[in-house]
Amino acid sequence: MLARLAYLNAGTFGPLARATVEAMAERERRDLELGRGGEPYYAEARALRARVRARIAALLEVPPELVALTTSTTNACNIVLAGLDLEPEDEVVTTDVEHFGLLGPLHASRARVRVARVRDLPPARFLEAILAEVGPRTRLLALSHVAWTTGNVLPVAELKEATGLPLLVDGAQTVGAISVDASPFDFYTVSAQKWLCGPDATGALYVADPDGLRVTAPTYFSQMSYEEDGSFVPRPGAARFDAGWISTASLAGLESAVVGAPEWRYDRAREVAERCRALLAERFEVVTAPAQATLVTFRPRGDAAETVRRLYERGVVVRDVPQAGWVRVSCGYWTSDGDLERLLGGLTL
Repeated sequence: MLARLAYLNAGTFGPLARATVEAMAERERRDLELGRGGEPYYAEARALRARVRARIAALLEVPPELVALTTSTTNACNIVLAGLDLEPEDEVVTTDVEHFGLLGPLHASRARVRVARVRDLPPARFLEAILAEVGPRTRLLALSHVAWTTGNVLPVAELKEATGLPLLVDGAQTVGAISVDASPFDFYTVSAQKWLCGPDATGALYVADPDGLRVTAPTYFSQMSYEEDGSFVPRPGAARFDAGWISTASLAGLESAVVGAPEWRYDRAREVAERCRALLAERFEVVTAPAQATLVTFRPRGDAAETVRRLYERGVVVRDVPQAGWVRVSCGYWTSDGDLERLLGGLTL
């Protein structure tokens, strides 16, 4: 695909490598030939889940026993917000650059949601604006590490240090794109189909204190043992929050994707993003501040959705930010100078 397209949309889906697809196909072939039953099959599936859990944990710099396997960041946010048992008098602080994958679960939590207005501020003022919304009834801070809209980095570590409050971090635009240490936070989500370039519907959730979060959507993986009335002994650690069965093909593909990513990926992706921003800034209003992460958002001269459509017709894949009139470019370690030239060339036609 990368030989055919300037693929600049890993913020939605990362490109699939040949090795990833081959690992998935091999697992499917094994299931075709050997079936999906019997102790050898289940032993392999358990071992595969354990390896994937450990590899995601290593990326987050946390212990494997504190990582749950989920299907998306949205799934992970629902697990956390439901398990906290927030009440209407409780308050949660978020920002105006969040994805519905976080905002929807926040709304469903019944807590009062306070929104810090940071979209039009420079990053240096983010911390002040978010802290201004924190009050005596604040029970949780819930926000992105990197905003999917603007591409700007939010001060999650500084917020944790300043407030000491529980912090749910939406890591959809970070894990696989930039180096992450999730250990200071209470909850950190992973969307593995994005910057990790994994299969659809794969993800993870770091939970610092599994015993402090109630299991509200139990799956078979949640329990060590259970009674006839459904009462159960939770599995140790964050595995109690595992979002049910994930196909062995998807797990094999994700493992391959994580293993196959080069060590130099973060430096290369940041370098490409800075070059992309500089090139766009010569001709357009760039929304993303300098020295952020791997997303670069800008305002095109015409309609954003139409701009995205025209670029796609020319083999350049980006996306628009709905209701903002912006176009978002995702720069990965696989992004070449030629990809950026095609982007700029398509914008001048």
